[in-house]
Formats: sequence, C-alpha cells, structure tokens
Amino acid sequence: MREEERLFSVKPSKYAVKLARRYGYLPYMIERYAEIFGEELIDFLDACEKPLPRSIRCNTLRISCNLLVERLEAKGFRLRRIPWAPHGFWVEGGSVSLGATEEYLLGYYYIQGAASMLPAYILDPQPGERVLDMAAAPGGKTTQLAQLMGDTGVILAVDISRERVRALRSHLNRMGVTNTIIVRTDARRLAAMGPTFDRVLLDAPCTGEGVIPLDPSRKRSRALEDILQMTRLQEELLEAASAVTKPGGHIVYTTCSIAPEENEYVVSRVLERHPELTVVEPKVEVGLPGITSFRGVRFDPRVSRCRRLYPHKHGTEGFVICLLRKH
Repeated sequence: MREEERLFSVKPSKYAVKLARRYGYLPYMIERYAEIFGEELIDFLDACEKPLPRSIRCNTLRISCNLLVERLEAKGFRLRRIPWAPHGFWVEGGSVSLGATEEYLLGYYYIQGAASMLPAYILDPQPGERVLDMAAAPGGKTTQLAQLMGDTGVILAVDISRERVRALRSHLNRMGVTNTIIVRTDARRLAAMGPTFDRVLLDAPCTGEGVIPLDPSRKRSRALEDILQMTRLQEELLEAASAVTKPGGHIVYTTCSIAPEENEYVVSRVLERHPELTVVEPKVEVGLPGITSFRGVRFDPRVSRCRRLYPHKHGTEGFVICLLRKH
C-alpha cells in the first residue's frame, strides 16, 4: 500500500467514535491521536478542554525584561519566567487586557504562545546575518528574530495575505524593528533567488491541530483531505526553503499542528530528495522526540531529532519543531 493511502485512509474504531462523541471531535482525529498518545490519550483530550496560560515575550529592543516585570506587576499582573524562553513570561492576574496596556501599545512586549517562542531561539539568528521568514504574518516570530539579531542584518519577511501583511507591518512598527523588508508573495516563488540566506524560518501554514485549546472549533473544521492538501503545500515550501539557504545555513521547519503527516512526514519526504540536508538536535531541554513511524509508514529516523510539545505535557499549544542544516 502506498504511503499516502496508509496515512490518509483512516477507519475509526468504535472506541474512537465513542470518544469523538464525548469530546466533540471528528472520529478520524481520535483514531490518529490514539496511535500518537497511546495510554495518554485521555490526558491529552482533557488538557485540550482547558484554557492555556497566557504568555508574553519581552521586547528588549524597547525595554529591559526586569523593568517590564516591574511595570506590569505594579498593574496587578503576576509574571513567571518560561524556562525555555529567555524573554518569555507566563502571566496571571491583572485588571485589564494584556492587549490594552500602555506597555503593549509602546511595543514593550508581544502576546505570544509559550511554544511559539521556541522556533526563533532554535534557529538562533546572529547579528548581521541574512534571515528569511517565509510565512511571517502577523509578526510574532519576525519581531523575535529581529530582537535576537539586535535589529541588525536583514530579515526578509514574506506572507501571501494582504490583510495579514497589514498586521505584520503594524507589529514591526510597534516593536521598533527596522531591519526587516516585507514582501507580499507566495513564498514558493523565492526558490528562484538561489542560496541567499544564512537562516530560514518556515512556520508553515497548517491545519492547526495543535491549537484546539485556543480554538475548539478545530475539533470538527478540517477533513482528512485537508491535511493531505496541506502536506503538499508544506513540502513545496520546505523545498523552497532549502533552495534559498546557503551551504552551512540552517532552516527551522515548524507548525502549530501535532499531525505527523504535516511534520515528520513532510521533513522525511524532503530529506529523501536532498542529501545535503540533515536534521540537527536542537539545544533545548523541552519537548519530546519526533515520531519516526505512523500508521505503518516509516519516516527517516533522523526526524526523531525534531521536538514535539503538547498541552498535557508542557502546558502549551501543540507544536512540532525541526531544525535542519544544509551542508
């Protein structure tokens, strides 16, 4: 049986149908989750029923983190550092919305999921480098890349959506970023540029299976065919990322989906065609290893070096992050 037939032909069991009815999911999703989580399936489903802790990233282009903590705690917020994010804080309390404070409007922080802070740290852009953000809007990771680069070098921030580019431009201005060029286009077209960038971030468009705690409608909004179509787009985008990365450069491929079809499968397929690429173990102490087989399909064993985050394990949205190096 072909790989696609194994991955994208799911016949839910009676148990999966029962759990799908109880938790409000489409049955094919539960059947797949049962293989991913095994005995932890109920723990995962229960965690998705609870709201995630709020989190922010301090913008050191505008303010020191210590001063930001002082200002927000004076307003009644309680901040707790996120262990894997040097500029990240979980936030509790407060009498006003995090998006309505003076500090937010001044660009002192970005409201960002705790897991979504990891890709930029793993990519580790250096001052003066050329960096590409292939799906940049609304700007959380772009502004974080600029922060880590000290607003030096050049970031090319690409997005295909006119509306989302407006949000990207607004956040760049609010947070004091000046090293970024915005281009509205299909990022797949960038492959024609050739090896131009030291580092590439591809926070790929995805079905959002990792954000169910934030958007419960995702339990029923996508069919298995949608995942198949998304994997094809993701594969094309990762091919383009490889084409524009300099030898010795790095790519971070990441999604807010926990679907192996959209993550390890995509990376494995691209690795088959590109011997110059390899998966690198990221220097982080959070996350579980990548999945090396799913529904009878074996992936490239190197994808075990990817990192997976889950709400029931890490208190975050679901996220998968793969760091690749081009030789």
